[in-house]
Amino acid sequence: MSNEVRAAVVVGLIELAGSPDYRDRADAGRCLASFAEMPETRGPLLGLVLDSCDTFVTRATVEALLRRRDVAGFAAVGSGLAAADPDHADWIHTAVLDVFGVYSRDRDAAVRECEILTRDPDEQVRRGASQLIAMLTGINPILRLTLDN
Repeated sequence: MSNEVRAAVVVGLIELAGSPDYRDRADAGRCLASFAEMPETRGPLLGLVLDSCDTFVTRATVEALLRRRDVAGFAAVGSGLAAADPDHADWIHTAVLDVFGVYSRDRDAAVRECEILTRDPDEQVRRGASQLIAMLTGINPILRLTLDN
């Protein structure tokens, strides 16, 4: 996909993120997560992670960001987690459990990615990455798989 097309898609998704309908905002969060590496998505994604009207939007957006399993997704979640009130933090934690509660290797890989973020220049990302690591290490995955399995 060309950069121009990607930019146009992101513009449309950012517009959808401002919808009064929670379903539109959740869809925007899921889709914007695919573009989390683009700087222009950072603010809108943070707004969706901390959606003030419906925590379903929070959960859907966070799950999509976590399923990226990369620094960009974890940075967005960490930034939101550092600024979250207790209710939003609970829903972020629920999403973390849903995404990383099955395979230990996935959880361990996520911890390694978040450890990179503890050295990020942005203090909010660093703080959120530390909180995310604490959540991840508190999970006892259902399946313990190693590289030998």
